[in-house]
Amino acid sequence: MARKTGLIRPTGGGNTAGLARLADTVCIIAGYVAAVWFYDQADWRTDDTVATLLAVLAYLLVAETTGLYQTWRGVPIPKELMRVWGTWVPVIPMLLGVAFLLKLSEEFSRVATITWFVLSPLAMCSVRIVARLTLRRLREQGRNTRQVAIVGVTEIGEMLARRISTSPWLGMNILGFFDDRTPDRLPELPTGRAQLVGTFEDVVERSKRGEIDAVYIALPLRAEPRVQDLLRRLADSTASVYLVPDFFVFDLLHGRWSSLGDLPVISIFETPFYGVDGVLKRLEDVVLGTMALLVASPVMIVVSVIIKLTSKGPIFFKQRRYGLNGEVIEVLKFRSMRVAEDGPVVKQATKDDPRITPIGKFIRRTSIDELPQLFHVVGGSMSLVGPRPHAVAHNEEYRKRIQGYMLRHKVKPGLTGWAQVNGWRGETDTLEKMEKRIEHDLEYIRRWGLFFDLWIIFLTVFGRKVRQNAY
Repeated sequence: MARKTGLIRPTGGGNTAGLARLADTVCIIAGYVAAVWFYDQADWRTDDTVATLLAVLAYLLVAETTGLYQTWRGVPIPKELMRVWGTWVPVIPMLLGVAFLLKLSEEFSRVATITWFVLSPLAMCSVRIVARLTLRRLREQGRNTRQVAIVGVTEIGEMLARRISTSPWLGMNILGFFDDRTPDRLPELPTGRAQLVGTFEDVVERSKRGEIDAVYIALPLRAEPRVQDLLRRLADSTASVYLVPDFFVFDLLHGRWSSLGDLPVISIFETPFYGVDGVLKRLEDVVLGTMALLVASPVMIVVSVIIKLTSKGPIFFKQRRYGLNGEVIEVLKFRSMRVAEDGPVVKQATKDDPRITPIGKFIRRTSIDELPQLFHVVGGSMSLVGPRPHAVAHNEEYRKRIQGYMLRHKVKPGLTGWAQVNGWRGETDTLEKMEKRIEHDLEYIRRWGLFFDLWIIFLTVFGRKVRQNAY
């Protein structure tokens, strides 16, 4: 299964963080001024000054909890832009709550307020995009670069070198690998890439002379004594030192650093939807799910009538499936078969299945039978995007046959998913088909992002593969 390495992560703040705070403050104030101008308000009032100052203060406080002002060097721009929105969105109810408690809500134009709420984060995102593009250009020209050394000719070290070499916009110049082993004991390094240039002693001495800005230690976990000795000696230099432990031998599922009290820990299997990301995901489901439900309501009414008129039985079909954390939930669908199986054995639909009703074939191929699950999305037991829920009987069968199968339940099941838009839906008559579905489900959890969700929704509507094996 594909692994998300995440080798280069945010590392610090410094002057850049101060400039970012200043830029965000300007964007918030400018957004309010533009909104007031758009509303054609004649005079600037004391209330306007208080509102902007409160917004700036609230935003900067929330930003400290979301980690917005860390250094984003080496992190894709969509992640930073998502963090901007994740920081701004909580500020909105805070401001509205203050206005309500002080009975000042009538003093502000609704149009101007909504305009402000949209303009300011767009401005902050635009500033970051321009800054990123400018820095990328400078770094590709060899400016604003850091001299980097990699300690350890290991698989994880080669992955790090490849990532840096193919990403000149990171502004990192690899001096080479440093390893105490003799060349005959080292794996062969690709030509045209960083090569072995010295030993541990060499990297220490060059760091002391100021020739190296950053040292990445990419030694295996079993090399703890050598790592400790190297860290002790590098402490006598001003080089920044980073440890790149090979946690990826564990096939991480959204692995990340956190702490338990003052004890640092790293997650091996974790959900991406904690904290701000969880709020964003829920907000996405409520807003887009409600809109989809309103648009789909006429279709659902027509389909309900047709089902009732063309076959005997209920309009809806309920089936027990596994939801978040493996809890059993009841999933609603339009009935498309003459049977309603939900026992210890559930037979999957096959091509030209005689159990499928005339209207059932059409609504299954077009996924209209899944539309009632929008109620689950808005209600909170499902999400718009996520691994498709399987019948309990199928879960119990495949969890014994596919390693990591239950990890797909670290997130809410979805109305659509990454596996479905890649053609891995419908009948899983071979173990390989189910393995490919699970592989895509876990890849979705590792790669999750708001823009990734929107892309999957787009492919669900317009993609070619989504209707494969739909019968």
